[in-house]
Amino acid sequence: MHLKLRLIHSALMSGILSLLMTCWITYINLGYSSHFFGLWMKAWSLAWPPAFVIAFSTGPAILKLAQRLSR
Repeated sequence: MHLKLRLIHSALMSGILSLLMTCWITYINLGYSSHFFGLWMKAWSLAWPPAFVIAFSTGPAILKLAQRLSR
């Protein structure tokens, strides 16, 4: 996979997954309140950068594992 494609894929996957997971965990921990959106966005802004680094750095190995498991 080309570097540009890996960067875009990692950014989209980590962004969407971290967005949905931080929403869910924020809701579980705090419930819905008038401050929910701000707290959720703070959690997401902290979660996305490491999620991107993890997705980008482990992506090739995970793809190889998935290919091996799907045979």
